Amino acid sequence: MNKQIATLLASLLVITGCAGPASIDTTGELTFDGLAPINNSNFRDAWADPDVDFTKYNKIILGDAQFEFRAVKKTSNLSSMRSSNNNEFWIDDENRAKLVETVTAVFSKELANAKGFTITEERGPDTLVLVGALHDIVSRVPPQMVGAGEIYLSSIGEATLILEARDSMSGETIYRAVDRRAIERMGDMVQANSVTTWAEVRRWAGRWATRLRMGLESIHE
Repeated sequence: MNKQIATLLASLLVITGCAGPASIDTTGELTFDGLAPINNSNFRDAWADPDVDFTKYNKIILGDAQFEFRAVKKTSNLSSMRSSNNNEFWIDDENRAKLVETVTAVFSKELANAKGFTITEERGPDTLVLVGALHDIVSRVPPQMVGAGEIYLSSIGEATLILEARDSMSGETIYRAVDRRAIERMGDMVQANSVTTWAEVRRWAGRWATRLRMGLESIHE
């Protein structure tokens, strides 16, 4: 293993959320854009360019985020909702906008506090572009129903995170992670109401954002 790859592994140790030593599987199947799989990642899947030294980066550009929602049939029939076993529910435009605003704010605040990095809008050889997306977003929370009583859920929703780091000059993707997580409280049922639901969404986004911030900070440790 050459020095450059060893440096990369140390840099990715926390970026990938690893509990133990990380390693790039140079014998594994490469992605379509030449990234090698990373073993022992707490993300479901992660890949990196084994020829890149991440330590040269100390600035980040926050790229546009994408949000895609699962196609769920919209219904306002209360009796149908009560009688069905459906656990996927329509997210209206207001709550979609609030989800985008909430997740974006959590990530932006966390990354702005990353030690050793500054947020910039200027491209340069020491600058990464971070691009994130949430795909297949689904709600487990039924719309508020008059007379339905208290509703307790083990999960209020879930989504798939896709995170990419790109070299700002070339546009080349040098790191990618994919993970799917439920929005849930560990060990407890969540009472579904407006306050608890959005509190759990912020915690859920915060866990991902904190992991990313810690990974960036580890690059220069």
